[in-house]
Amino acid sequence: MTEPDRFKPCPICGKPADAKLTPFCSPRCADVDLNRWLVGVYAIPVEEDEDAGDAEAAAEQLRDRKA
Repeated sequence: MTEPDRFKPCPICGKPADAKLTPFCSPRCADVDLNRWLVGVYAIPVEEDEDAGDAEAAAEQLRDRKA
């Protein structure tokens, strides 16, 4: 652990982090964070691939031709 990391507070409650549970201060805060990821409170933003949009448009055109 680097020196600045040692002084960062728990991201859930703001208390000093425990070295064994970094970046959290307690198992409870670690579990709260995990639950937030699991239920979708946190999400990693992704950029939609331009090719994916083109593929969807092409598939829609094929469906329209068959109809």
